[in-house]
Amino acid sequence: MSESFDFKAYLNEQSSVKKVIGVVSGKGGVGKSLVTSMVAVQMNRKGYKTAILDADITGPSIPKAFGLKEKAKARDEETIIPVKSRTGIDIMSLNLLLDKGSDPVVWRGPIIAGTVKQFWSNVIWEDIDYMFVDMPPGTGDVPLTVFQSLPVDGIIVVTSPQELVSMIVEKAVRMAELMNIPVIGIVENMSYFKCPNCNEEHKIFGDSHIEKVAEEHGLDVLAKLPIDPEIAKTVDKGMIEDVKVDWFDKVIEKI
Repeated sequence: MSESFDFKAYLNEQSSVKKVIGVVSGKGGVGKSLVTSMVAVQMNRKGYKTAILDADITGPSIPKAFGLKEKAKARDEETIIPVKSRTGIDIMSLNLLLDKGSDPVVWRGPIIAGTVKQFWSNVIWEDIDYMFVDMPPGTGDVPLTVFQSLPVDGIIVVTSPQELVSMIVEKAVRMAELMNIPVIGIVENMSYFKCPNCNEEHKIFGDSHIEKVAEEHGLDVLAKLPIDPEIAKTVDKGMIEDVKVDWFDKVIEKI
């Protein structure tokens, strides 16, 4: 006789989250955490109560982008209070629990996946309108856990122009389709570099193939982000909340 398993993780009774948006990528290094952070900041500016659940357990970069030094605190033996950013975004990341943010997390997959479920169930998320889940790259344990355990309303797929990456994007999109998770659209990062002197756009990583992938799956390309060294410097300083761009207007409309 086959057994039916309930993989769902349940919110703490003190929590309230209206909408959950996953931010995924097929491979690392394409700017997934940057997109997660900047979309959350823009939604926060629009007056929505916003949160980030950093599910990239072994490579958490969200706290650095927001310049967070404070550690998350326990309310009691079972619940944790997320750290608030300077502008009021609730953030939970493993780096907010470690004594040293540079300490490596050498854990097996099931423990990492269990930690993500605890971030959902044991953290007090108060009156959140939009939670953005920054997922690790690929289609392994953690994305599967998030898709099965959290009430994900949709995902944003982040990619870059290289042809190989386009193939990997298809894997992420197909995984979402298999799990019946709506794909909100695709964001291409590092799409081009605009010369500050001549204003000409240069395609550093070659021509993009993302429109073809998007068309094959009936998806929208929501944004094409430039390579911008000044924004990179701002993020490295932990001041992402000071960045003001209009790159994500279409993303905001869709979610």
